[in-house]
Amino acid sequence: MTENNVGDRRNPEGGRPPRWTRSQAMRIERTPETVAPVIEPPSEDPAADLHIWDTWLLRDRHGEIAEIDGWRVLFSLTAPEELLPGKRHDVAEIRFFYSRNGTEWHGGEPVFEAEALGQRQWAGSALYDDGDLYLYYTAAGDESVDELNYTQRIAVAHGGRFEADDDGVWSEGPWTHETILEPDGRWYESEDQSRGMIYTFRDPWFFEDPETGETNLLFEANTPVSTDSDRCDGDEARQEFNGSVGVATSHSGDPLEWELEPPLLDGVCVNQELERPHIVIHDERYYLFFSSHMHTFSPDLRGFDGLYGFVADSLRGEYDPLNGSGLVVTNPASVPFQAYSWMAFPYRDEILVQSFYNYREFAGDSLDGIADLSESEQRHLFGGTLSPTLRLDVGGDRTRIHGRLAHWHIPTSEEGLPNTDGYQPPEDVGSDDGYDGRPNSRMDRHQTGGYSR
Repeated sequence: MTENNVGDRRNPEGGRPPRWTRSQAMRIERTPETVAPVIEPPSEDPAADLHIWDTWLLRDRHGEIAEIDGWRVLFSLTAPEELLPGKRHDVAEIRFFYSRNGTEWHGGEPVFEAEALGQRQWAGSALYDDGDLYLYYTAAGDESVDELNYTQRIAVAHGGRFEADDDGVWSEGPWTHETILEPDGRWYESEDQSRGMIYTFRDPWFFEDPETGETNLLFEANTPVSTDSDRCDGDEARQEFNGSVGVATSHSGDPLEWELEPPLLDGVCVNQELERPHIVIHDERYYLFFSSHMHTFSPDLRGFDGLYGFVADSLRGEYDPLNGSGLVVTNPASVPFQAYSWMAFPYRDEILVQSFYNYREFAGDSLDGIADLSESEQRHLFGGTLSPTLRLDVGGDRTRIHGRLAHWHIPTSEEGLPNTDGYQPPEDVGSDDGYDGRPNSRMDRHQTGGYSR
């Protein structure tokens, strides 16, 4: 049985899901194919009065970018611009923006009033299905108590709608909010079971399998690993790094009815956070992407803030790491935290990748160093807007960055993109020769509130 061998997923006793193995992760390195160019601030920011980070597009049941009367809609986690960037997760609110041409974006209004679940809302996805809207999100914190906490459950809002005219798009309620998934403690670790630095059960992403017609919801989770387990050769420190890509299925196709199933991918012994997982179908193969951090890798493994990916012949097939290690996109060594929370989507014969502009002009060993800066420096260094969109050339299990578009550029299907034959990889790829094998620096859980983006 190989490291990636898969048993019957619907009968988990038949075997474990595919794994991101330590031997694969040990191959992670910056290369000209995976390092994005250095980002410069945008000349114009359509949401200059907001911090913006995790972002997703309104899509239809088939995964295509949806339109409402000719308007495209995207959703972002937001917070007031005057807030210290590191505090934004504690007040996150989902707002939406709209555009006709994919370059000029308007709006920034909240999607919901005060009725949303949780003390605040974290990332999700949005389905436009024959005129009906389903907005999946992470309900973060228990709204029944006053003290801020980090309980996470997966929720959906439905019953509301978006209206549009020649001038723009607006949200109309009332919305019905429901909790649709909570960890089961068997396949997906509950908060009480967690012994790692960061607990995760979040980031729902709707996906209908074009091959089988099966309706799925992917999400980020952790795999329960008991202290007497033989996982990671019994190394308890490594066992705490137990991220997984979870999946639930709607056997009826109803976007409100879900049943948990075993994970699609297991990162135990490698990494604790496999954030915002999503699938892109390309050349009839299934490309599974997620984001992760430098500091969430297991001891003695070196990784970067980056987009990671795997490929299989089916949703529940054997997943092989892209580029040998899983690394698809990362930041230059001189600005290792310049972008984060990448979201890939298909465009003609390539894949485009959107992210947010994180901390620029900061080359510390970890994001821990941000907290040591003055408040004015922290605000200055935080981008808080969308990054330039990257262009990926993808063939089999290899990928290559071969161009980029402007900040906030989500091209329309009719738009012709420039030829990238003259694209030159950034000179600032960086060297990893100085890695000494010591565990990565890790953010204080209390400093980040159990949430590390």
